[in-house]
Amino acid sequence: MTYTFLQISKHPPELCPVYNEKYRKITLDIVDKVEAIANKHGIKFVGAWNVSPEHLVIAVYETPTIDAFQKFMMEPEMVAWNAFNSTEVKMAITLKEAGTLMTQDG
Repeated sequence: MTYTFLQISKHPPELCPVYNEKYRKITLDIVDKVEAIANKHGIKFVGAWNVSPEHLVIAVYETPTIDAFQKFMMEPEMVAWNAFNSTEVKMAITLKEAGTLMTQDG
């Protein structure tokens, strides 16, 4: 089974990497390294989307285990990213998987 995680990160305008040198460096570091860090843990980095007016970033990962994702989130670069973002993580399933669950007995 593969697990899909949505990482939803939001920062206040005063910490925006566009205007804040310290957080710009951290953000550019993540942009360059996130795929390699994910691969290190057997995780597929599906992609990330930026919603600039809301200071919001949504990233999607496919992981072989929940533990792999937890270890990935503890990597120094991820910890640095989460230091200036409020991050929410959601585990998701496809609609097809949800449909299968709905049709199973008991």
